[in-house]
Amino acid sequence: MRILVLHGVNLNMFGRRDPAHYGNATLAQIDEALADLGRELGAAVESFQTNHEGVMVERIHKAADEDVQAVVINAGAWTHYSHAIADALAILEIPVVEVHMSNVHARENFRHHSVLSSVCTGSICGFGPSSYLLGLRAALDAAVACTAGKVLI
Repeated sequence: MRILVLHGVNLNMFGRRDPAHYGNATLAQIDEALADLGRELGAAVESFQTNHEGVMVERIHKAADEDVQAVVINAGAWTHYSHAIADALAILEIPVVEVHMSNVHARENFRHHSVLSSVCTGSICGFGPSSYLLGLRAALDAAVACTAGKVLI
């Protein structure tokens, strides 16, 4: 099983950016925890981060042609306005799980709406770095269900 984890704009600054909302974990530490959990669960995890929207869209397009069984994405601020990323994700025929470290629903009004949610299998937010780990577990469960032709309850 191969899972692609996508990190969006400004997420390379985890550990330095607004610790009250995002904590002190760095992106490298989050990626390491994801790789460790992936190995434990029998999945290869590839992480990718960019601050360039077009590069993110191109990485999503590339995933459509790869042997990837699911995607976990934290698009950062793009979550709230990037119809280009939403359109790219909609091309994928695999589960996509949206994650956020902070509880976006308890923050500024503009963060309450995601243009990605309608093309995602599900969303997880508010659990700090554990949001990613929960997202990975959810993506794996959804991918297994898809390959078995089952619907998640």
